[in-house]
Amino acid sequence: MSDLTLLLEATGALAGAGGLGYAKHRAPRVYWSTVGLPLTWGRFTFSYRSTMEVCGLTVQPTGLRAFMTRNLARREVRPVPPKVRRVRPSSTGLRITLRLPVGLEPADVTASCERLRHAFGVQSVTVSETRPGYVELRMTGYDVLRRVRLPRSAQPSVLTVPVALREDGTVFERDYRAVPMALTLGANQSGKSVYQRNLIKGLAKLPVGLVGIDCKRGVEQSRYAPRLSALATDPDMAGRLIDALVLEMGERFDLLALYGVSDVWDLPDKLRPVPLVVLIDEVAELFFVTSKKDEAARDRTVMQLVRLGQMARAVGIYLEVCGQRFGSDLGRGATALRAQLTGRVVHRVNDKQTAEMGLGDIAPDAVMAATSIRADRPGVAVAGDTSGGWSRIRTPETTPAEAAAVCRDFAHLTPELPFLEPFRPPARQVVPPMPTTPPIVTPQT
Repeated sequence: MSDLTLLLEATGALAGAGGLGYAKHRAPRVYWSTVGLPLTWGRFTFSYRSTMEVCGLTVQPTGLRAFMTRNLARREVRPVPPKVRRVRPSSTGLRITLRLPVGLEPADVTASCERLRHAFGVQSVTVSETRPGYVELRMTGYDVLRRVRLPRSAQPSVLTVPVALREDGTVFERDYRAVPMALTLGANQSGKSVYQRNLIKGLAKLPVGLVGIDCKRGVEQSRYAPRLSALATDPDMAGRLIDALVLEMGERFDLLALYGVSDVWDLPDKLRPVPLVVLIDEVAELFFVTSKKDEAARDRTVMQLVRLGQMARAVGIYLEVCGQRFGSDLGRGATALRAQLTGRVVHRVNDKQTAEMGLGDIAPDAVMAATSIRADRPGVAVAGDTSGGWSRIRTPETTPAEAAAVCRDFAHLTPELPFLEPFRPPARQVVPPMPTTPPIVTPQT
């Protein structure tokens, strides 16, 4: 009987260990909530002071505190770590609010993120400043970016589109009112197109006008034609379309001046013109010319695009520029245009110089993170902003057919804009499947 009991106990223990192992890989959220969170919380509680000392995140106490500790408490005077104010568990990790002692700044804690990650045994640690003297440690318990699925609550609102998931489990949103112009870079097969599809899929559901510029004969954006107000498929057409947008920008400025406001969102709803999002795929095609006679047209197109980047935000025209590489080597005006694109998203790149073009001027610390993205992780990118902050993100897999279906379903939201009528894309034709070649039958001898 004792042997049977021992066998049952051993079998139960093995089954439980196997279940935990299965949950760790197949249901990481469940594993974190039941096992990972208590272990990490306990490790943090018992090793916090020693970890902060080893990581150099302590300061010498003030003279009064040292005197009180030595003479009244009769204890050894030790360096002071940041004081833990609050610990909040979540479904993906831990959020810990720290009060920094005099002598430490948020940059000191940020520089130790990698050491803290290994010390507490978590997937990642990021730091954000909540208010002067306080920072929040965001610990992620498992690889959130392994299988990305946006929460159901993440729905597009007025000019705000959820497009990806950050490594701390929060949703990365593309907010055009906060960051009106943006640049997306990435090599082939890096997930750049998937990011654009998620963006178009969200924008298609909003009451905005979508303008496409795809100089690859429209192979990428023509499938979204039912939802596009305009589409340019070659550099000549793109130049004329950009000229039309600049003229529209001038008319909208006249409207603002007439009503004495400086922003289109200060106008009443009935008078406010429809917001426009200009989606440029492979921006380098606008810079390349094959002969010297085309240089004047190229320079005009680029300068007009720079004008849109500088002034169009106030009149509700926003740029979303995409390319594999974007720097001064493209030609005249490239650096001036890049300076206007404050939002940056960099996927896997082929060289460090491309990462520096996208992130070096706004978040230098993110350049190394962009160059270390693995090739087997398409969709992973580094998103930076002008404040110097950055985060790793990953977009959920979206096929071209899914994005095209959303554009068809919401085609009724496409605004009627007379100045874009010459550029309105025709209805996409259904291409019949390619005929298969009949097998060659050789006569039997």
